[in-house]
Amino acid sequence: MHAVTENSAPFNYSDASLKEVKALMNKYPEGRGKSALIRALHIAQEENNGWLSVPAMDHVAEVLGITPIEVYEVATFYSMYNLEPVGKYVLEFCQTGPCAIEGAERIIEYTKLKLGVGKNQITPDGLFTIKQVECLGACGYAPMMQVGEFFHEHLDEAKIDQFIEDCRAGKIDKGTWKMH
Repeated sequence: MHAVTENSAPFNYSDASLKEVKALMNKYPEGRGKSALIRALHIAQEENNGWLSVPAMDHVAEVLGITPIEVYEVATFYSMYNLEPVGKYVLEFCQTGPCAIEGAERIIEYTKLKLGVGKNQITPDGLFTIKQVECLGACGYAPMMQVGEFFHEHLDEAKIDQFIEDCRAGKIDKGTWKMH
């Protein structure tokens, strides 16, 4: 289970995001606003520099008309939510069986050494965070990592080196996290 990092900075959705969340809530029957929780958390995370602070989660609960614990339960369950500040590029490495057999642990350790950080830490330049997550559903392409919505497959040291170099050079499009 993830720990929830306390942060006292206030959080409120932007007007456009609040409108989007309210529109989502209206798709469900009266009193079922909780059904919009997954997307509402994604929106809050996007607006809160890539992570969910306690004030952000509390605001989501308030907007949806549910208790904060209901939000915390969901946010701590799914690895797609970051409960601590993260770098611009969140490198999510699959660490389950098929990826481990294909060398995921070696690639994860290589990346940690290359970037000089441990799991869930941010590099000093603010660019990278390494996360180890459960199955990402791409077992046939192991070892692999997900960055944003895109998978980077059949990883080896050279591919990691190139990815990091491309990120640092601004060659990775933040809108897609995909290599050009």
